[in-house]
Amino acid sequence: MKITKTRVGAFACGSILIAGSFSAASSGAIAQDRAESLYSSEMAQSESEAPQNAADPQVRFVASEVVQDIPEKIEPEAETVDAADASTLRELVGEIDTSGELSREVMCLAQAVYFEARGEPLDGQLAVATVVVNRAESNTFPDDYCSVVTQRSQFSFVRGGRIPQPNRGSAAWQRAKAIARIAHRDLWESPVDDALYFHATYVRPRWARRMIARATIRNHIFYR
Repeated sequence: MKITKTRVGAFACGSILIAGSFSAASSGAIAQDRAESLYSSEMAQSESEAPQNAADPQVRFVASEVVQDIPEKIEPEAETVDAADASTLRELVGEIDTSGELSREVMCLAQAVYFEARGEPLDGQLAVATVVVNRAESNTFPDDYCSVVTQRSQFSFVRGGRIPQPNRGSAAWQRAKAIARIAHRDLWESPVDDALYFHATYVRPRWARRMIARATIRNHIFYR
């Protein structure tokens, strides 16, 4: 009987241990389920409280910056004129539209033509404009028309670095504007070619001895 009671007591103790373990495991599982349920509830509440932007429901980030190309500025001198349709420079000058506004650079070029050569024939006016264009394209002079024209001690009509205003209502100014546009867009070949210098025929500057003469057009001699 003692053996039986001992076994029964051991069995009872084992049952209590198993029940206790099961109870503890069940309690742990319930506690974990409650914790997960509480975490899910808090997350749902946090998401519901987060501010929403109806206009921009989703914000995305890119790894690198996005650069948008800026279209190039179209100059007023970009109208299409076919020089092949003109048999003479005079015809081409007549085909050039001079009613629109000139850009600042072409304005300076036209002023140089007007003040330096408005009394010259058209090819002489184009020659002066060509010298200004050639200088802007060379490495020896400034790289834009206005700076070339206003460069110190280069053009006698410039005073204090400023170009005077032409008579805008004159026919000479309209021709100067047309010549400037022709030279700017290289619509007609000038006999002075790559000349960078010129002077009046009634003077003999010393620097001319070191230059190569390209052409003489009425009152001007052009050099490279």
